[in-house]
Amino acid sequence: MPIQIIPLKGMPIIEPGDDLVALTLDSLESMGLSPEDKDVYVYSHVIVSRSEGKLVDLNDVEPSRTAINFGEFTGKDPKIVEVVLRESRAIRRMAPGVIIAETKHGFVCANAGVDKSNVPGETVVAPLPDDPDMSAATIRRGIKDRSGFDVGVIVCDTHGRAHRDGEINVTIGASGFEVIKDRRGEKDLFGYELKVKRTAIADELASAAELVIGQSDEAIPAALIRGYDIEFSEESAANQLIRPRDKDLFI
Repeated sequence: MPIQIIPLKGMPIIEPGDDLVALTLDSLESMGLSPEDKDVYVYSHVIVSRSEGKLVDLNDVEPSRTAINFGEFTGKDPKIVEVVLRESRAIRRMAPGVIIAETKHGFVCANAGVDKSNVPGETVVAPLPDDPDMSAATIRRGIKDRSGFDVGVIVCDTHGRAHRDGEINVTIGASGFEVIKDRRGEKDLFGYELKVKRTAIADELASAAELVIGQSDEAIPAALIRGYDIEFSEESAANQLIRPRDKDLFI
């Protein structure tokens, strides 16, 4: 079966308290589709944060002296810097126009994932969900309870990459499937036994979904990936994708 990447169309602007499961099922129905086992649903973190009410109005933010100093150095609004600091466990690097932070979850990314794009309101920003894995698990359970099908769910965000220009979607929350496929011990085309091959399946699926998420006038916030044979797991968690500090050569 070919792998399909299907934009979930017709979703409204997500507001706090909105039911993403119901909106997902409504979108599928409007397109003449229904859930199937091993579907993977990929959601932009912004709509997950909005549905969970994880929004910050900058009018309510009083920047600290640290935020003001960092704002002067980077040229960023000190109120946004303050939100970044609140969402971070460490600031890894700074330069004019750039703050690379380690989020409370352990992800290393620009601005600790605090997003202004696709957020209604001139002064409102959307930090990452407090627990993206739990967010993914909640959506997954909802789809299974209402449809009867066992699926995978990803919450994604757009990150830059060390030593590579441009940005791609990565997984920050996952539920229902193995996020890394361990291929060590398999044989390649010429019989060589693979020693270090561990494929970040969740990141590859998240990146594939970005080909349709947010890439049209409809501002598509989510996608369905169908046809990829995920390996179900109840222990799925995006933090498995974070390289431990003692193995990170580029800290």
